[in-house]
Amino acid sequence: MANGLIVAAPRSGSGKTTLTLGLLAALRRRGIDAAPAKTGPDYIDTAILGRAAGRVAINLDPWAMAPARLRALAATHADAVDLLLVEGVMGLFDGAADGTGSTGDLGAILGLPVILVVDAERQGQSIAPLVAGFAGWRPDVRIAGLVVNRVASARHETMLRAALAQTGIPVLGVIPRRDTLTMPDRHLGLVLPGEISGFDALVAAASEMVSDFVDLNLLLALSAPLIRRGAPTGRVAPEGRLRAGEGLAPLGQRIAIARDDAFAFLYPHWLSDWRGQGAELSFFSPLADEAPEPSADAVFLPGGYPELHGARLAAASAFKAGLFRAQQRGALIYGECGGFMVLGETLTDKTGTPHRMAGLLPVATRIDRPRRTLGYRRLVHNSPLPWPQRLNGHEFHYSSVKQTRTTPLFAATDALGEHLPPMGAVDGRVMGSYAHVIDVA
Repeated sequence: MANGLIVAAPRSGSGKTTLTLGLLAALRRRGIDAAPAKTGPDYIDTAILGRAAGRVAINLDPWAMAPARLRALAATHADAVDLLLVEGVMGLFDGAADGTGSTGDLGAILGLPVILVVDAERQGQSIAPLVAGFAGWRPDVRIAGLVVNRVASARHETMLRAALAQTGIPVLGVIPRRDTLTMPDRHLGLVLPGEISGFDALVAAASEMVSDFVDLNLLLALSAPLIRRGAPTGRVAPEGRLRAGEGLAPLGQRIAIARDDAFAFLYPHWLSDWRGQGAELSFFSPLADEAPEPSADAVFLPGGYPELHGARLAAASAFKAGLFRAQQRGALIYGECGGFMVLGETLTDKTGTPHRMAGLLPVATRIDRPRRTLGYRRLVHNSPLPWPQRLNGHEFHYSSVKQTRTTPLFAATDALGEHLPPMGAVDGRVMGSYAHVIDVA
């Protein structure tokens, strides 16, 4: 099993995504096989990291997943590669509202050292106490090395290196400011890699940056083996009842899964769980007007960006007819966020134009009056979903829903345990909500 490292930062916007992309690509050019992972629930970053690494990236979420589950996923992902490289989320110690689920928590659970990316823009010698504060904040989180980003000049670099020498933490690289290395974004975060013009060129530029300014040999030497078992230290969530390797049961024995630009948000650990439990998976594209496999006893519509493709989905008659036939034969049909929107009656896009959707749930959604909803969710259900009653998930959307004549799918609380309005809808064996389920609670 490979050693691992975590790339983190004191705050968002420090450049850790660009650095991680560059590291993955630079290591790949050297013939070093690095398996990418992302801390937390983000789908888009995993797609971006996977594209750069040339292999699937996974999510490791220390708020939603038990420590045993995290270790099992990380160990499996790191099997037969040279390095597990995990990108952090937000700042190193930023977590959910209840104070758990940070990148630091993940480092403690997995026993992995942290490479801290520090933005030096408008920063002088005060960078040293900043780094020292992060390094000493938790004894179970080890900052093994530093990469200093957005350095203005050679004189600025000399000043920063002299100050950081007092921390005793090695500086792996000092990267000059490069305003051209930026990733485009939209309302749910970064843009999917397939939609970015020149994405491969951007990754190549990031790789050159890393090769020119980061000591890759020292970085690899600072990596460490994963912790496979044992109780973590520090402020992390308890083990719970989940055993290592355990996961969500398949939605059916033969599951048809929508997969294209409108339905792109799907956790890789779900697919591994389902295949490991003997389920047969097939994939179809609603945007190409493909219907789910006729023999499927379950249909899953993941989240994504259906609001960008309302007219095409409304015109996808074969897709919608296939969903209706699946309902008529008693298949379980489940939609998350964007998939939930498509199962409804109408979807109104940002221009105020309504589009006719599948009509299998009595809900109407719209994004022409955007309002952000974001946060972790504790979910409780009593539905045909073949999962335990209590689940952990995440909610992030700008659209809103109006629904009538229906039973909610989930009772929900936020990370602090505050009760939220009931979520989603169930009509027979058709169901969905705005929640993205991550794992068993």
